[in-house]
Amino acid sequence: MLKFDGWELSFDPFYGAPVVLIVLAPKDWPTYIYDGSLLMGQLMQAAYAEGLGSCWIHRAKEEFEMEIGREILKKLGIEGDYEGIGHCVIGYPDEVPEAAPRKDGRIFCLTEEK
Repeated sequence: MLKFDGWELSFDPFYGAPVVLIVLAPKDWPTYIYDGSLLMGQLMQAAYAEGLGSCWIHRAKEEFEMEIGREILKKLGIEGDYEGIGHCVIGYPDEVPEAAPRKDGRIFCLTEEK
């Protein structure tokens, strides 16, 4: 059986999600990784607000550095030097887990004493 990057071709890295949003950022922006990461977080928050599940799938950086990734961008009419930040998969989750309890001692408030 053929493999792609160590995965069997039948492997679905997007967990069967019906929507895959790809976040790209122009490499010549000094804050492109931060900006793209913030967008990924906002997409996930927006999905949650609509009752949808989401997941950040890595490998976009490597994907769009490969020839096949550059060909995909070209077919989409995307030109320039972009870096893949992530794939945001969105869909209806089979189950919604309870949020983990917050850990004590993780938030600190610094105030000026008067």
